[in-house]
Amino acid sequence: MTETKSKRLLILYATQTGNAMDAAERIGREAERGGCPASLLSMDEYDVSLLPLEETVVFVVSTTGQGDTPDSMKVCWRFLLQRNLNRHWLEGLHYAVFGLGDSGYQKYNFVAKKLDKRLSDLGAQAIVERGLGDDQHPSGYEAALDPWSSSLWRMLNQMNPKLFPDGRDYVISDKKFLDLPKVQIRYHAADEVNLQYLVGSGLSCTETEIEKARSMSPGRFSGRHTRPDCFLKLVKNHCLTKAGCGKDVRHLEFNFESTAIEYDVGDVLEILPGQDPEAVDAFLERCHLDPESFITIHPTKQDNRIIANGISASIVPIKLRTFVELAMDISSASPRRYFFEVMSYFATAEHEKERLQYFASAEGRDDLYQYNQKERRSVLEVLQDFPSVQLPLEWLVQLVPPLKTRAFSISSSPSAHPNQVHLTVNVVSWMTPFKRNRAGLCSMWLANLDQGALIPAWFQKGSLCPPPPSLPVILIGPGTGCAPFRGFVEERVIQSQSTWTAPIIFFFGCRNEENDFLYRDFWFDHSQNDGVLSDAKGGGLFVAFSRDQPQKVYVQDKIREHSQVVWNLLNSGAAIYVAGSSTKMPSDVWSAFEDIISKDGAVSRESAVRWLRALEKAGKYHVEAWS
Repeated sequence: MTETKSKRLLILYATQTGNAMDAAERIGREAERGGCPASLLSMDEYDVSLLPLEETVVFVVSTTGQGDTPDSMKVCWRFLLQRNLNRHWLEGLHYAVFGLGDSGYQKYNFVAKKLDKRLSDLGAQAIVERGLGDDQHPSGYEAALDPWSSSLWRMLNQMNPKLFPDGRDYVISDKKFLDLPKVQIRYHAADEVNLQYLVGSGLSCTETEIEKARSMSPGRFSGRHTRPDCFLKLVKNHCLTKAGCGKDVRHLEFNFESTAIEYDVGDVLEILPGQDPEAVDAFLERCHLDPESFITIHPTKQDNRIIANGISASIVPIKLRTFVELAMDISSASPRRYFFEVMSYFATAEHEKERLQYFASAEGRDDLYQYNQKERRSVLEVLQDFPSVQLPLEWLVQLVPPLKTRAFSISSSPSAHPNQVHLTVNVVSWMTPFKRNRAGLCSMWLANLDQGALIPAWFQKGSLCPPPPSLPVILIGPGTGCAPFRGFVEERVIQSQSTWTAPIIFFFGCRNEENDFLYRDFWFDHSQNDGVLSDAKGGGLFVAFSRDQPQKVYVQDKIREHSQVVWNLLNSGAAIYVAGSSTKMPSDVWSAFEDIISKDGAVSRESAVRWLRALEKAGKYHVEAWS
């Protein structure tokens, strides 16, 4: 290993929502401030076969879904699992793993744990014990990242002082220590862009603007997420819940307006929400930005995270206002801690500078959480709270969270509704600890759309693969978790018209029968008169109303109550599908199945767990959960 290589710190990250990338970037900044050259790459940008040539690697990985690897890690992980890699393959490599997860999920930080074990099995040596960030912690993942990174630098400095020629005891005390922004903005005169800007009209023009904005954004969008798959026209917006009950759940129906996309039941629709024009105006005014100016955004140095698929679309200027509307989440996402650190360098009021520096420090982390994340303050609100700060556009483009698509389980069968796609959307609203009313950006936007509105959309494969008609299925979907199973039942109805179909039973749960029994008539229609959920077809509909009696009843209680039906279906080879809230429901449902298999199967608890694990491995236990 050469001396040059020994000085390089490689940081590899795998992210699904952007948090792991943020954590990795912070580690990279801290390394470079200590004089340590750091290379920062997404795992899908790195040739993992070169790992034996590295000396020091830091992995920052998130866990998605029910213990799944992020998309950008899948190829790398498959390579590492190859059987021909022996226990000496990574000898000489020093590594550290930091994971990001949510302890509300059953497989908390599963990806970081299995990556750590696999690297060790291949002969690599851990620098420090793996760190596990938890979204459920009052300070989020940074509560674990702060002490973990301190331990990492201390151990690295002991192992190889040459990594840190400037020493580790640096102090950030002056603006000269501010990092350079990763992007540069070029302004273009209107007369040089008019011809190319005015090309196209209608949907094609909107599609081009979305692609331009999202391709230029430093936020990491995969190539397929820059240009929408299609546009959908809203044809129905119906409230499924009783007025005044405290919940607002909508049934939305869309027609394909542009290209019709083929999809399956269980797939997911991603939507790019619109932002409030008044909020966009307020942001532009607060930041003293000219909304009519034309800009292009370029990396200050070659950075694959900024150029989607290695192809830059930033050569075509875009209106600044359009870029903000389509690529910068200025009114719903809370800024990261680094945002406050950078703001502190541009604060001209001393009391604001001191407060921002405190928020950016490890000591101020908990207070920052109370002010920022817990209150869900937006970028616009934070900027308004610190009026002396005037951030350059380069920093705003880099630091304002990217406007992300929101994912919804599709609640229709394409066989039952050709040229249409349906959604079941819970309109999210809540009150913060300081009694401020907040609402979900996308769900509230969708709820307020008028009939005929057009929206950009992307289709994704979901984690609930469509069951063949011959497969018995057990569906568990409380609340809006019923959405994909409405499509499943519709599909099974169509299939039953031409072939024999296996039994299907459905467990639904809500608070009250009168208030929020979603799609009540639909479920009842198919549970009677030889419907696919009827007793006559070997099916069943079992509903838990948690608030209609003194003792709360949930779906897991109904599963246990009908254990014999469940056990009979499991014995006939049934698959299990679970959808809904990620908090406690998936693990409670799992425990209910453990109870049934142990009791009705007359086996130990350990054997029941092995049974369920075998179902998982066989692709017959599916979970799609969301927070």
